[in-house]
Amino acid sequence: MENKETNGGGGMPNQPSQPNRNTNGKNRGRFLYWIYAILAVGLIAAQFWGRDSSVTKTEIDENRLKELLRNEEIQRIDLINREDAEIYLNQKGLANYFPNVKTDTEGTTSTPSYVYTIPNVDIFYAMVKEIQDNTHKKVVKNETIDAETGETVVVEEVQQEEYEGVPIKIITRRSWMTDILGWIVPLLLLVVFWVVIMRIMGRGMGGGGGTGSIFNIGKSRAQLYDKNSSSVNVTFKDVAGLEEAKVEIMEVVDFLKNPEKYTKLGGKIPKGVLLVGPPGTGKTLLAKSVAGEANVPFFSLSGSDFVEMFVGVGASRVRDLFNNAKQKAPCIIFIDEIDAIGRARGKSSITGGNDERESTLNQLLTEMDGFGTNSGVIVLAATNRADILDKALLRAGRFDRQIYVELPDIVGRKEIFEVHMRGLKLGNDVDKDFLAKQTPGFSGADIANVCNEAALMAARKGKDEIDKQDFLDAVDRIIGGLEKKNKIITPEEKKVIAFHEAGHATTSWLLQYAHPLVKVTIVPRGNSLGAAWYLPEERQITTKEQMYHEMIATLGGRAAEQVVFGQISTGALSDLEKVTKQAFAMVTYYGLDDEIGNRSYYDSTGQQDYSLTKPYSEKTAETIDQQVSKLIEKAYQEAIAILTDHRDGLSQLANKLIEEEVIFGEDLEHIFGKRPWGNSEDEKLKNAAQKAAENEVAEATENETENA
Repeated sequence: MENKETNGGGGMPNQPSQPNRNTNGKNRGRFLYWIYAILAVGLIAAQFWGRDSSVTKTEIDENRLKELLRNEEIQRIDLINREDAEIYLNQKGLANYFPNVKTDTEGTTSTPSYVYTIPNVDIFYAMVKEIQDNTHKKVVKNETIDAETGETVVVEEVQQEEYEGVPIKIITRRSWMTDILGWIVPLLLLVVFWVVIMRIMGRGMGGGGGTGSIFNIGKSRAQLYDKNSSSVNVTFKDVAGLEEAKVEIMEVVDFLKNPEKYTKLGGKIPKGVLLVGPPGTGKTLLAKSVAGEANVPFFSLSGSDFVEMFVGVGASRVRDLFNNAKQKAPCIIFIDEIDAIGRARGKSSITGGNDERESTLNQLLTEMDGFGTNSGVIVLAATNRADILDKALLRAGRFDRQIYVELPDIVGRKEIFEVHMRGLKLGNDVDKDFLAKQTPGFSGADIANVCNEAALMAARKGKDEIDKQDFLDAVDRIIGGLEKKNKIITPEEKKVIAFHEAGHATTSWLLQYAHPLVKVTIVPRGNSLGAAWYLPEERQITTKEQMYHEMIATLGGRAAEQVVFGQISTGALSDLEKVTKQAFAMVTYYGLDDEIGNRSYYDSTGQQDYSLTKPYSEKTAETIDQQVSKLIEKAYQEAIAILTDHRDGLSQLANKLIEEEVIFGEDLEHIFGKRPWGNSEDEKLKNAAQKAAENEVAEATENETENA
């Protein structure tokens, strides 16, 4: 989808002040970082403040310490915290090792010269004493006369000299910075942890309504698109296939642009518009186009944005949303997937009520149409489950309009293809009418996916443009899944699959109201061993005969197995499931059975899903089973009869399918002849093209009149 710019180059009114707030926040953050850096430098400097660096304090080992003790070069030793020994040298030691150091009046320095790590205090004391004792021992020779021999004998005696040992003082030293950091650092870590957690929670829960902190959890998370905003580049021109829905939505936008046009007649602006439809039909795209076209503030959010784990948050966000909307009235609030908070209250009483969700819904009901007034605030919502919404939410005065966004018909699909093909490089053989026929039941999202898959397939094959076959392969890929060409299938199985698919093709071609074949293949795709593509006629109402012909064609595969092989297989599981549901619907829902009569047991409210009983008696249930069985068996026998009468054509078609693995409608036309019944889809496209041409002529005439 190509980007479009809306008129007006301005942005939100509050956008000019946004850079200033960001700049101030950045400057404030940088200032705090400088403060942190200065504090860190101060703490490091405090550890070394006031220390004398004239003497280098060196760590020594035990041998070096013993040498100093023997040489009597130590003045004193201080045991710091019983861990380190700070050694102060005397004049002799300083003269030998630090001759340039200035000494004090006592002949030493104020700081230690060496540091020795003490393994044990008692061992250290014993070592110092032993070395000093050995240093101060002397040998004394005494002469004595031996009493036996009368000779003079010299006797050596070791005597211990008196000395003043090296004083050892035990000092308990505690750093005030260590003590402070001991209790400040854990506190700072707790503060940092708290700030980080709050920022994470604020980022996840604060949303767009606040600054991202936990204290703003009750703020609205709606994203604001202000008037003339260029952030939304989707307009009504990008919405195709929803002409009726666009008319009503454009009327709301026109009311906001030109209120005098309606108010002069007494008209009032609708308070709420609910978009209802299957997934992928373009409900959110319609809302985006409103945001791109309206010249009023547009608040956008999802129904799940009101849901939170904390009690009362949803109601608080609803109040904040409408308060912001009142300040910017007139404006539009878009709530996507409103069923997240708008589910009917008390409907699931078996599992217990959700008080938080119900309180959020109650607040929404009050804001939309309560005692107070919200004039100028239009609520635009979207859901694909309108049947479960609360009745109080759907009443007039809250959602005045319910716009049903249905699956596009063949004309709408062609228009959607034109929108999504704008940016694609297409080949000359691409036919939008043909692609619209090939995609019955596709939503707008499916068609967008087809266009993207076709582009990817063409790029994968190295093509310069996207041709018709790429689109067909993309459709097959989306409907049936990937081809499994390497899956091993025996010749017998391949033959059974071929006749099964040929049976479907034959019966659908020979029945007036059955969907004609487009393509059939026996190449495994997805979970199926074979696949067939039909071109269904899009009907607004369906007759009994039309549904009956569809059942016959569905049972044609199993009937072909019975006719050709005389036995049936499990390959018809999906066919039997489809036929059983269709027959049951004919009997119980549509009143198309003579025995049951004109009765319908269909529950449009969905209350039967929570009921343990059926709306009919056991006898009626037996009758329903009998009539369903009769209807299916009758269709099966008729399918057998058709295939028996056209056995030769069935065999030709199956053999061709075995040889080529893929056949098209032209092959059936060659074997069975052209179908005598026309195709209403071609008439629809022809009428649409004629109407478009008439509209172009009318617009051109109107423009000429205005210019004149």
